Amino acid sequence: MAQVEVKAPEKKVRMKRSIIDCDVHHLAPVSAIKDNLPRFYRDQIDLWGWRLPGPIYLNGGVQGLTVDSTPPDGTNPLGGRGDLEYLRSQHLDPFNVEYGILTGSDYSFQASPDPEYAAAICSAINDYTIEHWTSKDKRLKGSIFIAKQDPLLAAKEIDRMGSHPDMVQVIVASGAEKPYGNRFYHPIYEACVRHNLPFNIHVLTEGLGINNGPTGAGYVTYYPEYRAARPQVMMAHLASFIFEGVFEKFPTLKVVLQEAGAFWVAPFLWKLDSDWKSLRFQTPWVKKAPSEYFRSNIRVTSQPLELPPTTELLQQMMKAIYADECLMFCSDFPHWDFDSPLLTFPKLDDALWERIFYQNAADLYELPARRSEQGGAQV
Repeated sequence: MAQVEVKAPEKKVRMKRSIIDCDVHHLAPVSAIKDNLPRFYRDQIDLWGWRLPGPIYLNGGVQGLTVDSTPPDGTNPLGGRGDLEYLRSQHLDPFNVEYGILTGSDYSFQASPDPEYAAAICSAINDYTIEHWTSKDKRLKGSIFIAKQDPLLAAKEIDRMGSHPDMVQVIVASGAEKPYGNRFYHPIYEACVRHNLPFNIHVLTEGLGINNGPTGAGYVTYYPEYRAARPQVMMAHLASFIFEGVFEKFPTLKVVLQEAGAFWVAPFLWKLDSDWKSLRFQTPWVKKAPSEYFRSNIRVTSQPLELPPTTELLQQMMKAIYADECLMFCSDFPHWDFDSPLLTFPKLDDALWERIFYQNAADLYELPARRSEQGGAQV
């Protein structure tokens, strides 16, 4: 009888140092949270469908996801390999993710003209996230979804969920009716400050439903144009926060600009500082240079990182955006443009690596270190 050679399974590459990933998309589409909604809305959905605006542009990968996150039969990853076990085996464990901040998978309700309906969906998603995700793995932390169309309803949801230890921030889409510095949103920021929660702006829903168009010039034709325009939207929100005086009224509020890249921040801050110096008589309530507000109140995440052509230029850009204070790593798992923690950045010095991959997020979200539980986070 011939002998069969049995090969040991290949050992997956694993991060030696633990990290905090600030953008992990847990697959919780609205279809998964129907049972969490009031009967009134469940009956409407059965009769009329979800009544939510859908995407108007294509995406990358397989319906926006990495190829290996979709089961071979093409079913929804929520019921297949895109579940919690898949997240553990493909991301949390191999990349030594000490904390993963969950950021959902469907923001379409934030473009709905019905704020009560949007608020009900937000509450259902928040409850679902705790029940099916954060309660089952202590590495996972959630984001509080709100109906920003109605700031009073949004503040009510923040007050309902804000004291839950698994919820570490409030999250909205970048698509909006008004720039986020507008006083219309002040009840949201008052609630964020009450509960010491950062306000996260995640790219999505630009040009959908009641939200404004995806660019200042109007609607574009193709997804690459749509994607390339996302920094424009973040620029508008950032300038609005500063010149509307939000950080003077709410000095402890922290704002996260997520998934629009990072290095566009540098020349934009130079422009904001220049214009503030020339026109500061129009906004006397803005006491500091815009770049100072950025350093004290804004955090930006890395994905999708725009890598400069040379290491020297990368180092200059990192300094220009105050990366050691303001930049946080995010992978965007399991989307098609996922940034691997092992490959996203060229080699960084240890101190800067620690700030970007761990400490900036730990400070922002006040996350207790669990490294001792992991044996020093060694392989």
